[in-house]
Amino acid sequence: MSRQRAKLVVGNWKMHGRMQENAVLLTEVASGASALRNGVDVGVCVPYPYLAQAQALLEGSVVRWGVQDVSAHAQGAFTGEVAAEMTLDFGATYAIVGHSERRAYHHETPELVGAKARRALEAGLTPIVCVGETLDEREREATEQVIGAQLDAVLLMLNEEQAARIVVAYEPVWAIGTGKSATADQAQRVHAFLRKKLAEKCAAAAEVPLLYGGSVKPENAQELFGQQDIDGGLIGGASLKSKDFLAICQAARTVLQ
Repeated sequence: MSRQRAKLVVGNWKMHGRMQENAVLLTEVASGASALRNGVDVGVCVPYPYLAQAQALLEGSVVRWGVQDVSAHAQGAFTGEVAAEMTLDFGATYAIVGHSERRAYHHETPELVGAKARRALEAGLTPIVCVGETLDEREREATEQVIGAQLDAVLLMLNEEQAARIVVAYEPVWAIGTGKSATADQAQRVHAFLRKKLAEKCAAAAEVPLLYGGSVKPENAQELFGQQDIDGGLIGGASLKSKDFLAICQAARTVLQ
């Protein structure tokens, strides 16, 4: 069954980028992604100021674009917030919600993450819902308890039709930007748990894309993406280098062959 699911690779630029270097990166990614053929979807989530640039350079290509967060509100007196609907003016497809950096640095609760996911869906975006445990939580063997609670908080706010339209990204906090990555076996076990949890919501939700994120590199991407329940990756640092990002996308294509 798993080999029938398309692969998805999404770059998360975080707070990086300038107009000139973005132009080179986006052009190279669009050109390289066009050679992947069917079976691999590619996306980039850029900082808000570069949405218009992403639209201008990626429109008509196979690469979709999105944002790294959205407000839980549709509009109103929320200074500094960006509504999901606003991103549609720039052709956005994806919205990352619940990234561990948002949870840690901006104190986002599981309930707020759920509200953001629902808001994104209502606006017509595809939310990439991030879940993950810290090193301390893993060492206490609390991984399933922690990520299960994080996912449950989102699923409680969604109906079955909405739940079937999300993407879930497992990003162990201890592996993000550290150079350390979960082993393929460790990642697979967590993804299998997440798929089972999604199946409890509804059968259609069990087939949503499950991505792995956390120091994914060209060297380890193929082994990770070859696991039964890993459908691709949410890529941080490596997405800032077109050669590395495209090599990761190619790894996703290779496991489908």
